[in-house]
Amino acid sequence: MDLKAYVTQTPDGSWRLAGTRVSLDSILSAYWQGRVPEAIAMDFPSVSLEQVYGAIAFYLGRRDELDRYLASQSERWERLRQESESANGPLLARLRAAAGGTTAPGGRK
Repeated sequence: MDLKAYVTQTPDGSWRLAGTRVSLDSILSAYWQGRVPEAIAMDFPSVSLEQVYGAIAFYLGRRDELDRYLASQSERWERLRQESESANGPLLARLRAAAGGTTAPGGRK
């Protein structure tokens, strides 16, 4: 069985469901949160139920390799979040204050 038909690796090393822009990360995150494949397919209109099952089977067949990939992705996103927070701290604080109705640093609302 060629499960690679369900998942492709992009030139930058990330994994996508074949023929879509949906990341394998997104499918697996929903699956780990307890969502059933039918619900996951409904969440992603460009993905068929067969593709969801294929992606999960692909992961299960390469669990060690993909767990390392997912851990590196998590580290990457955390690093990007920290860089963004450092570069845009005052703006982010104002946006968060506006969204939550709390007072921003400096007494502005």
